[in-house]
Amino acid sequence: MKIGLYFGTFNPIHVGHLVIANYMADYTDLDQVWLVVSPQNPLKKKSSLLTDYHRLALVREGIDGNEKLRASDIEFNLPKPSYTINTLVYLKEKYPDHHFSLIMGEDNLRTLHKWKNHEFILENHDLYVYPRVLTIQEEEELKDEGFPSNNEFKNLPNVHMCDAPVMKVSSSFIRQAIKEGKDVRYLLTEAVHKYVDEMNFYK
Repeated sequence: MKIGLYFGTFNPIHVGHLVIANYMADYTDLDQVWLVVSPQNPLKKKSSLLTDYHRLALVREGIDGNEKLRASDIEFNLPKPSYTINTLVYLKEKYPDHHFSLIMGEDNLRTLHKWKNHEFILENHDLYVYPRVLTIQEEEELKDEGFPSNNEFKNLPNVHMCDAPVMKVSSSFIRQAIKEGKDVRYLLTEAVHKYVDEMNFYK
């Protein structure tokens, strides 16, 4: 089986995440997409970050009923900080019959050469890349850090540029909106919105 791994903190998971995950499952040759919830780094406590368990529960609520999508806590018990290469090696050992690919935004592809063992990842795994429109500030920050505006990895045979519909919505925007008492029901699935509201998260 060909599995696409979509990593994220999902704090909380929103419709933008789900549109991308569902597109990758329906419009590429991936058989399933696993949404891999990134664990909290014990060295970087963030008050706005829900516990690992709650973020995993929100993902499960968000994808409930979609057999092509799966919530994964695979990184919860791996050494911290979580490096993608370590997760890939672990998954290959645990599921030798599966082929694992990465799903990422175009901004992550631009910074891939900074990843641990990125050469091994590129040689042994497919990458499914969705468009990521950066803000002017994000673009300037990347340039200041020396990241090229043109992506050197785009034309590699195992890098698949996907025309997935991308929504300009972020988890941080949603958290701030909830804090301000705004209505976010259309940015979350009904089940996720209910969970967040009942648990009084982000207020």
